Amino acid sequence: MSLEFSADAQKKIAALCERYPTKQPVVMAALHLAQKDFGHLSDDALRLVASTLGLPYAHVYGVATFYTMYRREPSGKTTIRMCTNISCMLRGGYEVLAAFEKHLGVKKGGTTPNKLFTLIEEECIAACANAPCAIAGTSYLLDLTPDQVPTIIADLEKRPSPESEVV
Repeated sequence: MSLEFSADAQKKIAALCERYPTKQPVVMAALHLAQKDFGHLSDDALRLVASTLGLPYAHVYGVATFYTMYRREPSGKTTIRMCTNISCMLRGGYEVLAAFEKHLGVKKGGTTPNKLFTLIEEECIAACANAPCAIAGTSYLLDLTPDQVPTIIADLEKRPSPESEVV
């Protein structure tokens, strides 16, 4: 089965290509659009991005595997990225991560059976002043405590926050 971008994604990529003298600056946006269209970045999706932009597959693969916001495997509707870097760690990040694991019933890196949530341990999300913190889809969750996790999950069940809203 060959993949094709949606008409909306094709228009966005074409408009971005006109803004830059080369196509390399468009790779990240094209990967976001592919992830939005296909749910994750399979090898076929990476090949589509490479061929659309006229870039080597190895370059596109390198970008897709370097950044943590790109998913190579199917994931839940909302991805929760819990930071455990030094500031978050010192202020209870691992305890909050454990609360997410317990409440969701999955370990870090896992997806809930109902495909609503994927839980990721993130190196840093650049919100150290409000540690511990996480990103749920496109929303920052700041100054977290383990006691807040059930309410956060309940809110996200009512109003999912998919990462695909970014593009």
